[in-house]
Amino acid sequence: MKAIFVQFKCRPGQAYEVADALVQGIEEISEVYSTSGQYDLLAKFYLDDGQDTGRFVTEQLQTINGVADTFTTVAFKAFG
Repeated sequence: MKAIFVQFKCRPGQAYEVADALVQGIEEISEVYSTSGQYDLLAKFYLDDGQDTGRFVTEQLQTINGVADTFTTVAFKAFG
């Protein structure tokens, strides 16, 4: 399994709807947080080693109603 973190910029007034869509519709999600700053949400996902990260983000996450932009970080190793 590999962990990825995705930040979501949502259309105005849509952050809670996007968070709900992530939790209800994406089985790979681990957790999602509302955040301050340039992005509205931060979510952690666990993907199978053979799963294509680019396809997952572009086809399953960026297409969620209310998502305006995403920023993806691939994690290499967890400490602690």
